[in-house]
Amino acid sequence: MTVIRQMTYQPVGRRAATVETMTFDRLRELNDGGTQRADFHVLAVVDAGHGSVTVDFLRHPLQERSAVWIAPGAVHRWDDIAGVAGHVVLFVPTAPVTHATRELVASPDLVAHWRIPDADWPFVDTARDHLLLEASAPPGDISTELPEILLSALIARLRPPHAEARSINPVFQLFRSSVDAHFREHHNVGYYARTLGYSPRTLTRAVQQVTGRSAKAYIVDRIVLEAKRLLAHDRLTAAACANTLGFPDASNFSVFFRKATGMRPGAWHATVAAE
Repeated sequence: MTVIRQMTYQPVGRRAATVETMTFDRLRELNDGGTQRADFHVLAVVDAGHGSVTVDFLRHPLQERSAVWIAPGAVHRWDDIAGVAGHVVLFVPTAPVTHATRELVASPDLVAHWRIPDADWPFVDTARDHLLLEASAPPGDISTELPEILLSALIARLRPPHAEARSINPVFQLFRSSVDAHFREHHNVGYYARTLGYSPRTLTRAVQQVTGRSAKAYIVDRIVLEAKRLLAHDRLTAAACANTLGFPDASNFSVFFRKATGMRPGAWHATVAAE
């Protein structure tokens, strides 16, 4: 299995730039077919063609008028993009300038792929073109603010599905942020209830309203995702995973992982490595 490639945001030619753009043609030149993890956001708009991208072990189809959003830390692989046309925008988490888009970018469970409605496409296309034009301005005529403003406009026009989920329930929003910050040390709903000042029942109702899952299931899913990343891409042993994720020992972690996935950690890793 290809070792994960860690990518750090390094703008080409503009030391202060927080937003970079490229075509899928350029992405194909850079892509080696391996698994990657970046410390920046990757936002792609597909104009035409078909392909696929795998984000955190889930494969998503790429098709005409669709969007891809890969958050920092998510492991991903461009599986089949030979016939895909469009553009990719790379940006640091602090690049968006509006409160709404910064809140959206900070979400720990961004939707990786969605179709852009036909009615929205002209607005998305225009916002994207304006960003591309400004990002290609000569070095002496570049403003760091304009690409950030236009990135925010593009995000707003794309209307990612998770934008609606964030506004549904403020209790869920607090719970989600707390879980993402503390899931390595705390695995039970009671901790988050005490920390946030809500009863476990209130937290569960909030999580079920937005996700259809219980609060406990949400925590388990977050731990499992991180465990899969550690096993597959950081190649940690079960004992190392247990230590990183707050389990008392490898046996306890293995029981948890098998109950959640139906497979022992070693067997799951072997299956992924064989793909």
